[in-house]
Amino acid sequence: MNHLVIMAGGIGSRFWPMSRPENPKQFIDVLGVGRTLLQLTIDRFGEEFSPENIWVVTSNKYASKVAEQLPSVPKDNILLEPCMRNTAPCIAYVTWKIKRVDPDATLVISPADHFVVNINEFRRVIRQGISFVKGSSNVLTLGMFPTRPDTGYGYIQAGDEISGSDICYVKAFKEKPQLPVAKQYLSDGGYYWNAGLFIWDAATAEAAMRLFEPEIAMLFDNMSAHFGTDKEEKTVDELFPQCRSISIDYAIMERMSGKNISLRGMNAGVYVLPSDFGWSDLGTWGSLYMQLDRDSMGNAIVGEENVRLIESNDCIVRASGDLKMVIQGLDGYIVADDNGTLLICKKNEEQRIKQFSESFNK
Repeated sequence: MNHLVIMAGGIGSRFWPMSRPENPKQFIDVLGVGRTLLQLTIDRFGEEFSPENIWVVTSNKYASKVAEQLPSVPKDNILLEPCMRNTAPCIAYVTWKIKRVDPDATLVISPADHFVVNINEFRRVIRQGISFVKGSSNVLTLGMFPTRPDTGYGYIQAGDEISGSDICYVKAFKEKPQLPVAKQYLSDGGYYWNAGLFIWDAATAEAAMRLFEPEIAMLFDNMSAHFGTDKEEKTVDELFPQCRSISIDYAIMERMSGKNISLRGMNAGVYVLPSDFGWSDLGTWGSLYMQLDRDSMGNAIVGEENVRLIESNDCIVRASGDLKMVIQGLDGYIVADDNGTLLICKKNEEQRIKQFSESFNK
């Protein structure tokens, strides 16, 4: 069976003050459309996955938020991490859980905070990806066509295409580049944004974890002995924090790419499917700005009924609750309020927002 895994444990620090550790961005109606990012993630997959095959991995402090926003997802499919350990332990947890009930499962892994414009194309790509990996030891990642030399994304360098397919071998994963390098990637071609969306069989995920991260695999072997019992929560709380904090890219993807690897007695490789369905990770105010409608002066507003912009250009404004804003004379600014906190920041300085938020905790 096909299973959807949604990773929903991040804190969205670059979206402060709207996103905070107690209520991060995936649980917020960021776009002002009446649905949170988590709910939109479920929506875009449509009926491709039945509710009993949808899994959400999140922090234990967000359990009630997930259950409230996704009432169709079984409670037992909401997996709670006692602490943050990045994406490799997160994916190991859900892999060991799913393999208990469906050893032949194929997993589609998705973050909870992305945005997609062309839903039909997105679903077509997902179906193509599932068909490609099923029954193999291959990993397929979706590469987004870059529209600008963005320094906020990692990149995937594609190799040769598979004959008769638009799927390519992955030559290498590249870290977030400096601007001149990002410009070179776009000039050279064959580089795609790494969206953190990938597809593989659960048996492949387990085998790769055993090969590259045996200590993490051993911890989940110990935990899984208590899965489905009244000791599961206590065991996970005790052993999960012993996992080292590492991303799935570092733990497995980069180690598999461009190499001859054998998993489950089969040749295994990492492949990329170049995709164009209007994607954004909505990781910053700037990326949100690009997805919103803008007026004739280039301003984007969430909560428009409470905002008046006068002689202002190229701004993004978010008004929460009943607060009314009148803004005059700003050019290229972020203005956002939430729960008594107001941020006014130059758009081109948004990388400092995390630093600004941390100044209140000193």
